[in-house]
Amino acid sequence: MIKITFPDGSVREYNEGVTGLQIAESISSRLAQDVLACAVNGETIDLSRPINEDANFVLYKWEDEQGKHAFWHTSAHLLAEALQELYPGIQFGIGPAIENGFYYDVDPGEATIKDSDLPAIEAKMAELAAKKEELVRQSIAKEDALKKFGERGETYKCELISELEDGHITTYTQGAFTDLCRGPHLVSTAPIKAIKLLSVAGAYWRGQEDRKQLTRIYGITFPKKKMLDEYLAMLEEAKKRDHRKIGKEMDLFMFSDTVGKGLPMWLPKGTALRIRLQDFLRRIQARYDYQEVMCPPIGNKLLYITSGHYAKYGKDSFQPIHTPEEGEEYFLKPMNCPHHCMIYKNTPRSYKDLPLRIAEFGTVCRYEQSGELHGLTRVRSFTQDDAHIFCRPDQVKDEFLRVMDIISIVFKSMNFENFEAQISLRDKVNREKYIGSDENWEKAERAIVEACEEKGLKAKVEYGEAAFYGPKLDFMVKDAIGRRWQLGTIQVDYNLPERFQLEYMGSDNQKHRPVMIHRAPFGSMERFVAVLIEHTAGKFPLWLTPEQVAILPISEKFNEYAESVKAELRKFDVRAIVDDRNEKIGRKIRDNEMKRIPYMLIVGEKEAGNGEVAVRKQGEGDKGTVKIAEFGKNVSEEVSNMINKW
Repeated sequence: MIKITFPDGSVREYNEGVTGLQIAESISSRLAQDVLACAVNGETIDLSRPINEDANFVLYKWEDEQGKHAFWHTSAHLLAEALQELYPGIQFGIGPAIENGFYYDVDPGEATIKDSDLPAIEAKMAELAAKKEELVRQSIAKEDALKKFGERGETYKCELISELEDGHITTYTQGAFTDLCRGPHLVSTAPIKAIKLLSVAGAYWRGQEDRKQLTRIYGITFPKKKMLDEYLAMLEEAKKRDHRKIGKEMDLFMFSDTVGKGLPMWLPKGTALRIRLQDFLRRIQARYDYQEVMCPPIGNKLLYITSGHYAKYGKDSFQPIHTPEEGEEYFLKPMNCPHHCMIYKNTPRSYKDLPLRIAEFGTVCRYEQSGELHGLTRVRSFTQDDAHIFCRPDQVKDEFLRVMDIISIVFKSMNFENFEAQISLRDKVNREKYIGSDENWEKAERAIVEACEEKGLKAKVEYGEAAFYGPKLDFMVKDAIGRRWQLGTIQVDYNLPERFQLEYMGSDNQKHRPVMIHRAPFGSMERFVAVLIEHTAGKFPLWLTPEQVAILPISEKFNEYAESVKAELRKFDVRAIVDDRNEKIGRKIRDNEMKRIPYMLIVGEKEAGNGEVAVRKQGEGDKGTVKIAEFGKNVSEEVSNMINKW
C-alpha cells in the first residue's frame, strides 16, 4: 500500500500502481469525468500513469492551467494525426500547448497547406476525436527511437532524439500516430468536443533563420462548443481592440522597415502619453525614496561577461560593436542591471546608506527573431521602468513589500483590478541553468513566499520559471475581455552583487554583500501601452489621454471663437484641439468619437454670444451648455481627483 496526500492534508491509502484516474474514481464518478491530468510530488503527469510510492497528489480539471495544458497538448497530437492521414509523407517538428491552444510545425514536402485547407483538417480531427482513441505512453531506448523515426523519414524528430539522453525518451501513440513526447496527455481524445484551427504561418525550424521554414498551424479546442463560441467572440472583440490598429488611428506610434523591424517610433501624441505615464511613476517613486539615474545605451562586452548575461543571452543580443581599438567590443545595452551595479560600486557604502533605490527609464535592445515581432508587445528596442534596490539581507522582505505596494498602485490607477501573481522558482531537478549558491537561492525564495503571505496575496508557484540569477514574483493582468498579460515583475538577486563584488561596511565594521532587488511595475513602456490600449480600447483615463477635448465649430464663421475657447482651456491645463474642417457637425462628432476623445464641445452662434460651450461626453452624449471657465475648471478638477487618488 502507498499513502496519497491530498492538497487539504488528508491522506488515503491505495494499492501500489494506482493511477490518477482510479484515485479520482474512488472519490466520485463525476470527478473522474471532469479531471484531465494530475500532479505527483509536483510533477504533472497523465491520469493513466501508475503511482508506485507515497506521494503528494493533486487533480487538475479544465479550470486549472495544467488541465488545459494536457488538453491542448493532446489536441496538438490530434492535429498531427489528422495531417498524417491527409498529407502522406508529411514530416513533423514540434507541437506544444501554448497559453491559448496549441500549434504544430510541419514540413508538408511538395504540398502546401493554406488557410482554406483548415476546415477539412478540422473535420478530420473531429472524426478522429470521436473514436475516443487512447493515448499510450511508452519508454523507448535512444537507439530504438532513432531507428523507429528514421525509418519513417522523420529527420526533424531524429535531430531532437540525437540530443536526448538514453533512458529518458518516451513516445505517445494514439490510433496510427506515434510522436516523440514527454507528455502529459489526456487518457484519450474523448473530451475534445469543439475544434477550431485558427491560422497558418511560417516558422523557422528551431527558431533559427538559417534553417528551413516550416508550416505552423495554430488551433484551439474545448470540451464544449459553447466555450469555443465564447472564445471566437472574444477574438472578434480583440481584433477591434488591436493596439496596432488603434495606435495608428490615434497617431500614437509607427514602425518603418527603413528604420528597422521591431524598432517603434513614438509620434507626438504617443510621446506625450508616455511622458505622462513616466511622470506618474516618478511621483510614486519619489514617495518611496527612489533616485533616478541615466546610463549609456551601450556597454563593454566585459560588463556582460561579469554579470553572466553574455553566457546566457549572448546569442539573443545584437552582434557586438567592434571599435578601432584592437580587441575592444561593445554591445547595445540588453538590460540595465549591470550598469546599476557599477553605479552602486562607484561609492563606498555603509549599512546606514542602505537601502539604496535607483531607478531609470532605460532603453534596451534585444534581437528578437523577425517572425516573433508583434506591434509593441514584441520589439527589438524597448524602455523598461527599471529600478534596482540594494539592501541588507534583513531589509529584503520589507523592500519587497514596498515594491508590491507600488505595483498595486499602478494597476489600480489603470483599472487593472483583475490580476494574478506567480512565484517563479528554480527547476527542482535541472539546476545547471542558474547561477549562485543553493543557500542564497533558498533565502531569496523564502523572502518572496513570506512577503506574499504577509500581503495575503494568493500566488501560484511555478518551478523552472525563475530568472537565471534569482527567483521572482510576476503579475499577470486580465484585461477587459479576459486575456492574461504578464506586466509587473519583482526579482530577488543574491548573485549579481557576488559577481560584481559589491560591498557595504556593516555595523560590525566588517564588509558584507548587499542583496539586489530588480523591479519594473510597467514591465516595459511599449508592452504596457499596448496592453493599456487593448484594455481600454483606446479610451484612456482622462488624465492620460493625449487629447482631452475636441472643439467643433458648426461652421467656418465660428472657427475664431473655437480657437479662443482652446486658449481659455489652456489656462486650466486642458489639452484641446479644434476641428475646423469644412464638414457637417454630425460628421465631426462621429470622427472625433472614433478618435476616442473624452469631451466634445459644440460651438455656434448661441455659444459664441454667451461665452459658452455645448458639452458632449464620450459614451454619454449631450451634457448641456456651460461657461468656458466652468467647463475648464470641472475638467481640471476631474483630472486632479484622478491623479491625487493615487
